Amino acid sequence: MNVAIQYLADQLIKEIGKHQSVAIAFSGGVDSAVVAAAAYYANPERSIAITGVGSAIPESDLLSARSVAAMIGIRHQEIATQEILNENYVRNDGMRCYFCKTTLYSTLRTWADANEYKCLMSGTNQDDLGDYRPGLQAASEYSVIAPLVNLEITKAQVRELATYFELSVADKPASPCLASRIAYGQSVTPDRLRSIEQAEKFLASQGFRDVRVRLHADGLVRIELSLNDLQLACDPMTRVVICEQMQTLGFKFVTLDLMGRQSGSLNRVLPIITL
Repeated sequence: MNVAIQYLADQLIKEIGKHQSVAIAFSGGVDSAVVAAAAYYANPERSIAITGVGSAIPESDLLSARSVAAMIGIRHQEIATQEILNENYVRNDGMRCYFCKTTLYSTLRTWADANEYKCLMSGTNQDDLGDYRPGLQAASEYSVIAPLVNLEITKAQVRELATYFELSVADKPASPCLASRIAYGQSVTPDRLRSIEQAEKFLASQGFRDVRVRLHADGLVRIELSLNDLQLACDPMTRVVICEQMQTLGFKFVTLDLMGRQSGSLNRVLPIITL
């Protein structure tokens, strides 16, 4: 038994238990799953996990959210979000995430208030504060509490907590929404989101576990893989199959990023943006 992680788990449960009732913005990823598990231990009767279901949520993530919520035992609610109707979101400039999270948190806040859940929480962890995440501003505007940040819990510690809570997603790779795969300046459309989802699903079926398919201008896709998988992708037969499938999905140019899989790689083109 890792005493330090057990202590941290107790502290997280205590931190969340300060609130009479809790609704968690729940993607089913490791961060929100840890918060949901701790909330359930703190107050099973007045805790709920809420998953916002929009066009940019992969079906696999929705299925995972259902499974993880059932594993925890926490009540689970799915609520449709309509960010795709927001022209500021569709435009996809550097503030897209802000408009997406504004829609999510306003929708969740309305539901939580109507059902008498006083506190809205997220799975934001301490490491997230060092990245470009305009969605954090939206969280602040809707008074969303981040208990992992309050306790300065890092991503590595989140994974240890997930193992402690016996969650199946302890080693699940990060899985941000599909819109994060579309280069800034290229509009977000349902067709593009579905093509990206199908492309990543295909690559997963070929044995690539941690994948990003990034859509750029002129129908160009940039495939990011784990560095250990680059050689497999360059195998002559595998390369042909990948190219054919990408073109079938409507992509005109297929590239492989030699820098490998990188979180938030599209943010490198952005200047510093403030609200």
